[in-house]
Amino acid sequence: MASRGTAAGELGRRARIAALVAICLAELLVVLDNTLVNVALPSMAVQLQADMSGLQWIVDAFTLAFSGLLLAMGHLGDRYGRRKFMIIGLTGVAAMSAAGALSSGLGQVIAARAGMGVFAAVVFPATLALLINIFTNPRERAAAIAAWTAMAGIAVAIGPTVGGWLLQYFSWHSVFWINVPVALVAIAAVLITVPESRAAHVDKLDRVGIVLSLAGVTALVWSIIEAPKHGWLSAQSLAGYLLSIIALAVFVGWELRVATPVLNMRLFRNRRFALPSLAITVSYFAAFGFLFLITQYFQGVKELTPLEFGIHSLPFAIAVGFGAPIATMLAQRFGTTAMVVGGLLILAAAMYLAGRTTVDTAYVGPVVVSMILMGLGFAVVQGPATESIMGSVPLEEAGAGSAVNDTTREVGGALGVALLGSIMTSVYTHNVGGKIAAIPGQIMTPQQKELASNTPISVLEIVKAPVNPLLAQAKMDLVHAMKVAALDGATAASYVAVGTLVVAALIVAVALPWKPERGPSVLLGWRETEPAAAESAEQQS
Repeated sequence: MASRGTAAGELGRRARIAALVAICLAELLVVLDNTLVNVALPSMAVQLQADMSGLQWIVDAFTLAFSGLLLAMGHLGDRYGRRKFMIIGLTGVAAMSAAGALSSGLGQVIAARAGMGVFAAVVFPATLALLINIFTNPRERAAAIAAWTAMAGIAVAIGPTVGGWLLQYFSWHSVFWINVPVALVAIAAVLITVPESRAAHVDKLDRVGIVLSLAGVTALVWSIIEAPKHGWLSAQSLAGYLLSIIALAVFVGWELRVATPVLNMRLFRNRRFALPSLAITVSYFAAFGFLFLITQYFQGVKELTPLEFGIHSLPFAIAVGFGAPIATMLAQRFGTTAMVVGGLLILAAAMYLAGRTTVDTAYVGPVVVSMILMGLGFAVVQGPATESIMGSVPLEEAGAGSAVNDTTREVGGALGVALLGSIMTSVYTHNVGGKIAAIPGQIMTPQQKELASNTPISVLEIVKAPVNPLLAQAKMDLVHAMKVAALDGATAASYVAVGTLVVAALIVAVALPWKPERGPSVLLGWRETEPAAAESAEQQS
């Protein structure tokens, strides 16, 4: 079996850089998909007659399948070969993207997105696992992780702009077709530049744990997404919450008892693993929720075209790409804790500022500043936290460790879209539901009323629909009321995110050691030894 040393030892510096480029291209494909789809949501809402819940499922079908299978795919990649799994995953993403492009109904799109999530889960753990096996020098590895983290910012920069350009000239189907050539190029690059690696020893796959984790996360996110429709405290919602709590509790109990768990709960005894994982989960919760809300703002409230939306969202993307490598390097000097706490507080400031946005707020000002702060805060958390997590697991278990790291991201992102999107929908529906129901049929058809009661994106359709000139003012008053209600909902959602971020920052500040690490943490028997030894040596000196 190929080992870690085989992957790293046979590659020169140029070969390692070439492999890094190929790995980042594979990562780009996975991240790019979500940014493209966000831009296409308004077009899908109109053509597929999708309400807010349907739009959330287009986003979260991918995320749920992705997050639910990351742990399993990380273990299987360690067992059978990480590069082999990356190739399989890229091929599957291309095939399912083609299926999404050929879809004609909401259910078909959601199914295709779920399939893409399955194969993306095959790709993603392998990217970080291969990277840290190829770059064994601590400084090189930190730089490689910074590049890996910055790629998310590049994807965010490319996604809305490319997606907007595609939608300017083609239908929403094009945001699926674009994945196919990117996947083919990534496959060729990986085959040429990336060496195979696998763990020397792997344990039996924990199938029960995989099923329980997928059931618990799916039940929780489903309940949150559907809550505005049925009521947050309705019998259906409460049953969903209870089912998710039971499934997740049984999952934790099972993982603590089984000999070969898919998620080794003992990892969370290590503060340099557990607390950065919490920070990443919360930062993705805020960032993904922010991106979902800002889509409604730019395209539903400001009525921008998809291309204009892509251009207007560039400050967030540039801030991520600029901040990620710098934050990772600064963490080596000032420590992970300082960077992670600072990043969470920057995110909280960004969400608070975003929540103050009104219909008349100028783009150049609070809106741009909130996007820049959001990108910087997101970047400041991601690089140092990822380096801490991956430095806390044995290298031969890199795939499993990468999968845990990726799972925290995706669960946080799924909950961000589900919870913050649902809060926005609840406030929006409460504020305009009665007004929409009372308007004359000359202004809105029953079908338009149904859609308008669930999503502010329907503004696009209402504005375009011709009406009797005598009713034009009534229509414009309704549109304005819908925009105000949408931003009221976004404000409520942003304040929930602010509270979550501040609490997470306090927990990390209190519980995570502030002294910079002297080197990558290594676990022997799943106990943290080197950081403690480093701190002892520092005290003696």
